[in-house]
Amino acid sequence: MKWVKRVLFGASTAVILVFVAANVWVVKSTETRVFDNADQVMDHRVALVLGTSHKLVGGGANPFFDHRMDRAAELYKLGKIDHFIVSGDNRTKYYNEPVAMRRALVTRGVPSSAITLDYAGLRTLDSVVRSKEIFGQEKILIITQSFHSYRALFISDYYGIDAIAMGAQEPELESALKVRIRRAKAVLDLYVLKTNPQHLGEKEEINITS
Repeated sequence: MKWVKRVLFGASTAVILVFVAANVWVVKSTETRVFDNADQVMDHRVALVLGTSHKLVGGGANPFFDHRMDRAAELYKLGKIDHFIVSGDNRTKYYNEPVAMRRALVTRGVPSSAITLDYAGLRTLDSVVRSKEIFGQEKILIITQSFHSYRALFISDYYGIDAIAMGAQEPELESALKVRIRRAKAVLDLYVLKTNPQHLGEKEEINITS
């Protein structure tokens, strides 16, 4: 049984090393493009706002959602952004992240005409890829919390998208293990499984004038 234990130990060690290496790769290759000051945003006129539920499980307001909307509205009012793609899940008529994001942005002073809804942003990968393949954007600013930004930028790099990220306030620490698992999965999706978005469809290019 000693050889079995050695094999299991070796395999476990290999998995851990790959897991750690994937996380280091995702963060180190993108961290210089995650900003927290609007003055650092230059020449990226379309923003991709990544979706999340506007409510917590208990029914209260989701601070992650609110802070993303606050950051997006701030950038619009400062003249840094001309147009938003709000991308999220639309799994049922009772759960619609893009519509909730549009409503929140309009409430914060962003005109509806400056917002395009992406109903098929089921995952970060889908949202990022669709911003290019469906909405014709090869240069975007991504708005989400910083811990999420690294993964979104890593996916953008793989697909040849010129992306930077503006981190929204992080009200609390996300589960560190969950974050690291998702980063490792991004590497797996892109370089091993070659995962594609679940839905593409007809192009809906966004044309803006600065």
